[in-house]
Amino acid sequence: MEILIAVCQIFCIDGDREGNYVRIENALRQARDAGAEMACFPEMCLLGWVNPEAYQLAYPIPGKDSERLGNLARLYGMMIVAGLGEKEGESLYDSAILVDRDGSLLLKHRKINILTELMKPPYTPGNTIRAVETRYGRIGLLICADTFVEEHLIRMKAEKPDLVIVPYGWAAKKDEWPEHGKSLQNTVCKAARRIGAPVVGVNLTGSITHGPWSGYTYGGQSVVCDASGKILALGSDRDRDIIIVRVAIPKK
Repeated sequence: MEILIAVCQIFCIDGDREGNYVRIENALRQARDAGAEMACFPEMCLLGWVNPEAYQLAYPIPGKDSERLGNLARLYGMMIVAGLGEKEGESLYDSAILVDRDGSLLLKHRKINILTELMKPPYTPGNTIRAVETRYGRIGLLICADTFVEEHLIRMKAEKPDLVIVPYGWAAKKDEWPEHGKSLQNTVCKAARRIGAPVVGVNLTGSITHGPWSGYTYGGQSVVCDASGKILALGSDRDRDIIIVRVAIPKK
């Protein structure tokens, strides 16, 4: 089995929900025209990573953002993965969702390795790692720094996924790019080998505007690896890119 995936490496402006939706929909239109069956978007692509304004702006999941993304999935006829803020009571989660092409919410993942020093108050960590059955086999979600932790990769492997999608917010000082992209490549390829499934790592472009990493740059260079860790596709350095890649789902 194969799936044609659009890796949607888009710009995100912190707090600009409506503008970020424009950028998402433009990417979806391009993905549809290329025949993609799934479109993958980066970490916190609606409100911006480590943006404390998300405490006021984020919605619950299910809620307005997940429903709006579901409507876009129906409109463009493809599955969508996207990273977005999730508010539950007083807690803010760095979450990602998988939406089917009929708009139904198939899976939600809350980031576990939240890097507490980068936002005050920090995100609330999740604790669950899952994969779900879909028309393209079992699909799992992790988020960015989750892939730094061996235990999380082992837990995902135990879910026996056929494909893992990882929204990233991979940032560094301006003068560390483009070289910093190699560490993203290494991280995604290691995760694929450790889990034993293809991994799609989709990164932001733009910059951080809040907190101790204010001014750091998201460098793009999204990475898709097969189950052996071989790189199948790379995104542009520090620029918007919609990468169309055909990924084989291994038989198990």
